[in-house]
Amino acid sequence: MNRVLDVGSSFVATLLRVPSGLSSGALGRRPEAPVHLYEFEGCPYCRKAREALTQLDLEALVHPCPKQGPRFREEVKRRGGKAQFPYLVDPNTGKEMYESDAIVSYLYETYGDGGVPLLLSLGLLTNAGAALPGLARPGRGIHYRRARAPESPLELWSFEASPYCRMVRETLSELEIPYLLHNVGKVSPSRAAFVERSGRMQVPYLADPNTGVELFESADIVAYLEDTYLA
Repeated sequence: MNRVLDVGSSFVATLLRVPSGLSSGALGRRPEAPVHLYEFEGCPYCRKAREALTQLDLEALVHPCPKQGPRFREEVKRRGGKAQFPYLVDPNTGKEMYESDAIVSYLYETYGDGGVPLLLSLGLLTNAGAALPGLARPGRGIHYRRARAPESPLELWSFEASPYCRMVRETLSELEIPYLLHNVGKVSPSRAAFVERSGRMQVPYLADPNTGVELFESADIVAYLEDTYLA
C-alpha cells in the first residue's frame, strides 16, 4: 500500500475510536507478571481488551492469532476448548477467560479502581464503536502470512490509539510474532522509564532480543519485521 494512504487510513481509524485507548486512567494494584492476551489486530472485541490494557497501563505478552495462523490459535483451543478471541490468561491469579466484556471487567476490577470507563461499558454500542476502525483498515492484521517464528518474543512500546503503532501491530499479528507489549499512553507513569531507556518519547519502538535490533519509526519497523521474519 502507498505509504501516504497507509498512514492516512490509520489516522482515520484512530479518529473513529478516540479517546478510548489514548491515555492511562485510574490505576489499581500492579501485577507481578504481565498478563497474556491471545488476540488479533483486526478483531473489534480484541480491540476492547487492548484499549483496557492501555488505560490501565498494563504490560501484556501478546500472542497474535491471525486467521489460518498455525501456532497460537491451536494453543487457545487446547487451553479453552475453542478458537475464540480475545482470550486472557493472568498468571498472577490463575484466571483464564473468553469474552471481551468479561475480560475488560476483570482487568478493571483487578488492576483498576473497579469502574469500567463509559466507552467500554455500553454493550452493543461499545461493540459497534470498536468495529469502526476496521472499516478504515479492511483486512489488516487479520490473515496469517507465512513467517519464521522468533526464538524469543519481541518487545513493543506502544499505545492502542496511536496510528503508527497500529501499523506495526498489524504486521506483528499477520506474521504471528509474539511480543511483550509495553503500554505508554498519554500521562502513563511508564513513560519516564521508557524515555530513560530509548532517549526520547516516541512510539512505536521495537526491540528484538533475537537480533539485538532496536528502532523507532513504523515504516522502518514494518520493513525490518518483513525482512527478518517473512518466509
